[in-house]
Amino acid sequence: VIRYLNGCVFWQEADGDDRLGLQGDADGECDGDSKADTPDVPPSTADLDNTPEYLNKALEGLPPRWKNYWIRGVLSLAMISGFFLIIYMGPVTLIFVVMTIQIKCFHEIITIGYRVYHSYELPWFRSLSWYFLICVNYFFYGETVADYFGALVQREEPLQFLARYHRFISFALYLAGFCMFVLSLVKKHYRLQFYMFAWTHVTLLIVVTQSHLVIQNLFEGMIWFIVPISIVICNDIMAYLFGFFFGRTPLIKLSPKKTWEGFIGGFFSTVVFGFFLAYLLSQFQYFVCPVGINSETNGFTVECEPSDIFVMQEYTLPTVVQNTLRQKTVNLYPFQIHSIFLSSFASLIGPFGGFFASGFKRAFKIKDFASTIPGHGGIMDRFDCQYLMATFTHVYIASFVRGPNPSKVLQQLLMLQPEQQLSIFHTLHSHLRDRGILPPALKITSVILR
Repeated sequence: VIRYLNGCVFWQEADGDDRLGLQGDADGECDGDSKADTPDVPPSTADLDNTPEYLNKALEGLPPRWKNYWIRGVLSLAMISGFFLIIYMGPVTLIFVVMTIQIKCFHEIITIGYRVYHSYELPWFRSLSWYFLICVNYFFYGETVADYFGALVQREEPLQFLARYHRFISFALYLAGFCMFVLSLVKKHYRLQFYMFAWTHVTLLIVVTQSHLVIQNLFEGMIWFIVPISIVICNDIMAYLFGFFFGRTPLIKLSPKKTWEGFIGGFFSTVVFGFFLAYLLSQFQYFVCPVGINSETNGFTVECEPSDIFVMQEYTLPTVVQNTLRQKTVNLYPFQIHSIFLSSFASLIGPFGGFFASGFKRAFKIKDFASTIPGHGGIMDRFDCQYLMATFTHVYIASFVRGPNPSKVLQQLLMLQPEQQLSIFHTLHSHLRDRGILPPALKITSVILR
């Protein structure tokens, strides 16, 4: 049985399964470059102007280009102010904000899928999507708690059980969702149901996994959270401003408004901004210390002896620079050098996260993921580059910055049985004594007797 929908051909095989193809395509596949390669997305609030009435009245005499400029500017300032307030409120608030943003981004992407295939009435699609979101978050946040707060887990009996069998519980929860999906398969919609199953899992990979890395970066120190996010915001703003005032040369077809002038101007502005922001934040213990937990209050703490990358050091300048500046050395925080690499990635590679999102929206013929923020679109429209940046920051820390963490080792030791702890103690004591770091055993005994 052959039928048409939105320019594509659907035919039904003997087993009743729907197959999707392009009009006139004998192999049953839609051409990705065709205007009819996907079902049309029904209109939604994302396609409507939700600008506050007072802003529309204040800017009603301006041309559309300048009206959009002022709307974006006002809302950007409001979001930046909110970002400062959240930072002031501390790491706990930041964790809840990241989780809220993650849920909203997931909702926006899943809603697009639901709207695309809503007419098919796929059973359990939305319920299973949210169930998988809960399962994945349970797994990731459980791993984080066990990894960073092992000492706290050891003091609470229920948490000990959950930590010990965390991965098995997580797998059992996912397996339940997997079985529910199999049971929900309907003969006429097999292929489309598997499309949406894959849609959900790719969304989880893009949104949930990378938002978990944002939390991991935060625990390394708030500076690893603030600087990457700030430089992406700076690059977005400066690229927009340079493109708005000086843009003439198109950069990429996926985003016609992006220009080479904005891309290059954003790069240099972001590197300079990141360098000075790193200098400013490196001076404060509140930003550079890893987020830990106070065993007495069971609350988060950011107190420590700053690591070497947050201690001012003297560097010898290259000869060419010495002749220009007439100065042989310069004092810098090592983190400022790291900030140059972070800023370069945010400016040169980070925008490709936005281009990816633009391609996705064009594939489904939508302007924005949602209409949450007037002039900006949905939350996902603002965080498409942030997730890519968070992944790079996590990999960068693990590859070039992070060394052995004594506190994590100690937490793992505290989770062992007493006899295991004694065995490790004797092994370590013997090793240190053989290396001459500790005095011989006899001397220790005489000291104790005295």
